[in-house]
Amino acid sequence: MDLAKKYIHMNREKGKAVTQITLDDDFNVPDMKPDLMRIILDKGELKLDETTITQDHVWLKGVLKFTLLYRSDQEEGKINTMNGEIPFQESLAIDGANEYDTAKLKWEMEDLSIGIINSRKLSVKALVVLKAVIDEIYDEELITGVDQEGGVQILGQTLTAMELFLSKKDTFRFKEEILLPSNKPNIRQILWKSVQLRGVETRLMDQQMNIKGEALVFVLYEGEDEEEHLQWMETALPFSGVIDCNGATEDMISDISYEVSVLELEAKPDYDGEERMLHLELVLDLEIQIFTEEETQVVADLYAVNEKLTPVYQDTVFEKLLLKNSSKCKVSEKMGIDKNQEPILQICASEGYAVAEQSEIVDGGIQVEGTLQVTILYVTADDRMPIASIKDIMPFHYLIEVPGIHKGCRYHLQTGLDQLTTVMSDSAQVEVKAVLSLNCIVFEQQGVKKITEVEQAPLNMEELQESPGIIGYIVKEGDQLWDIAKENYTTISEIVKTNQLSSEQIRDGDKILIIKTVG
Repeated sequence: MDLAKKYIHMNREKGKAVTQITLDDDFNVPDMKPDLMRIILDKGELKLDETTITQDHVWLKGVLKFTLLYRSDQEEGKINTMNGEIPFQESLAIDGANEYDTAKLKWEMEDLSIGIINSRKLSVKALVVLKAVIDEIYDEELITGVDQEGGVQILGQTLTAMELFLSKKDTFRFKEEILLPSNKPNIRQILWKSVQLRGVETRLMDQQMNIKGEALVFVLYEGEDEEEHLQWMETALPFSGVIDCNGATEDMISDISYEVSVLELEAKPDYDGEERMLHLELVLDLEIQIFTEEETQVVADLYAVNEKLTPVYQDTVFEKLLLKNSSKCKVSEKMGIDKNQEPILQICASEGYAVAEQSEIVDGGIQVEGTLQVTILYVTADDRMPIASIKDIMPFHYLIEVPGIHKGCRYHLQTGLDQLTTVMSDSAQVEVKAVLSLNCIVFEQQGVKKITEVEQAPLNMEELQESPGIIGYIVKEGDQLWDIAKENYTTISEIVKTNQLSSEQIRDGDKILIIKTVG
């Protein structure tokens, strides 16, 4: 017996692991830097330099990079900056991992604490969560037909399944030269810098994927102007670009995530040789998966009247799209300074970072719980401490409505920050308003018993001869003609013809005559 087959290209999660690491080290202030008096602002990020996958393990090697802005013991150049790094190496256990796999890696900074031991020494402690996921791509085999002469009866089933069309990694690069406004002095030294992404969107088009967003750039620097050393500048730079996706069409389904892998902002001479230009280079690592959703007619059951056919079944899972949308969550809170902190004269810059710390499927959707971390750098009226900062963590919760969702569904959620505004209420309080984006794609998983092979054997003729050739049958609730015909060695068409039925539909209480048909 020849079985017609079709292969569905799919992917699934092979394994994942999460671990929490603590990085702790002491650092001496470099000789060329002035003494530490007070830390104004700090931040840290993880750089993964090397990933190696061995049997059942993912090995990560990288550094924690930290930067701090501080008040020094000097009157001239009283605000200064320094940075450092802590190397680390960590292993995550994932059963079944091997050297041919590729891992998706993410990290979250749960806590960063930088303290002053003395004027020439720092203590740096960080609590970091590392996540690794390994996917595997495979082909699921389906039986779509039987090529055999002689009375094989087939029960068809329509299966809707997501087929993986394209899975790739790519990068998007954005470079820009930023000139200082004419009313700003030249740059002597950059003290603090940040680049934040806002409103990043991706859209699938024919043969390509479009990406667009905005880079919000802020620089605090020491100017060459003798009268006023501290200067700052901020600007918003829109970016857009295309990524080649051969064969893709805009009606396909995409699941795209991104991570910032390179972010450089450096001062450089302009065309006149003066330090009035900033060079920005931004690189996003993209994980692109594109799916098509197709209906396939598969063989759900079969039998024959002239031989015994036994289908062998296997449990498997197929996915279909349930929902893809982008929700907006609004956060509105107030931040206040400590009573021993300098009053706010003017806000310089605001930085925000949204984290979805927990999400789960509930009735009617996906409940998301997370935090928005906000840092504000501001100017004070105190010449001894001209710059200060406040930080706060604001909780948020949001229900992404997904009609028809259930515990058997799988989803992918990416959180971003679309808008962040900070307005002074008075010299001790700031009103914060933010709009978070919750981009979600939900797949409904459907368990299917698929036929993998069909066993053939001769009919038991003695058993057939002992059973009656003609049967009168009263239809019970839930009966189907397929099951009645299969059990009594006949066909649906013979039952319809014998009983002169107008269709293949039968109802509870119908009386039908069944004549055994054996080739």
